[in-house]
Amino acid sequence: MKIALIGYGKMGKEIEKVARSRGHEIVCIIDVNNQDDFESEAFKSADVAIEFTNPMVAYSNYIKAFKAGVKLVSGSTGWMDEHGEEIKRLCTEGGKTLFWSSNFSLGVTIFSALNKYLAKIMNQFPGYDVTMSETHHIHKLDAPSGTAITLAEGILQNIDRKDKWVKGTFAAPDGTVSGTNDCAADELPIASIREGEVFGLHSVRYESDVDSITITHDAKSRGGFVLGAVLAAEYTAQHEGYLGMSDLFPFLND
Repeated sequence: MKIALIGYGKMGKEIEKVARSRGHEIVCIIDVNNQDDFESEAFKSADVAIEFTNPMVAYSNYIKAFKAGVKLVSGSTGWMDEHGEEIKRLCTEGGKTLFWSSNFSLGVTIFSALNKYLAKIMNQFPGYDVTMSETHHIHKLDAPSGTAITLAEGILQNIDRKDKWVKGTFAAPDGTVSGTNDCAADELPIASIREGEVFGLHSVRYESDVDSITITHDAKSRGGFVLGAVLAAEYTAQHEGYLGMSDLFPFLND
């Protein structure tokens, strides 16, 4: 399979290694200094492009890849609020293809399924309130993380007493804390922490007057994210539309 890379930071370099190890060819690498290559024949020859950049340029990258007629896999977050409906419509009605996930880790995928299942159970026990927290490295720009938002949405789908998620406390890299976890009874707060080089730590906590239940996923490296992104690219090469981890792993729909 021919793969183009959009973004050549730490994730891009790791994806290149794994893709080559699985027998794929890297035909084009686009970073901040060679944006004109979106129009190159090398880029257009790719079966799939894998994009890991940042919230400020992700949408523009999607449009450029779509214009070139290249299918896209992306793990960039922070663009959904402003452009989510437009991108989905381009894929469902406009013939474009995007496989998007806030997190490509197999472990997070399993954690997400567990999160939904636990929420279904806890819907029966209103004595437990639910909160969330996420911790990432100091370089991450958006908060809460896309993965935390996806997990929160999984909870909201299954707990009738919660209607929306809200931003909770934010602990900045310099140690300052802003915001609050105090919220309305129908709101789910997500606390965010930015420290060190943490790859990703997500916890969901149910607490009552007598005990608490916590489930946590702790990423030890980028390895799980990288392999998942390449597996998604292999899937996307054979499929069309607006795709996600529930397409790659149907057990998420159970």
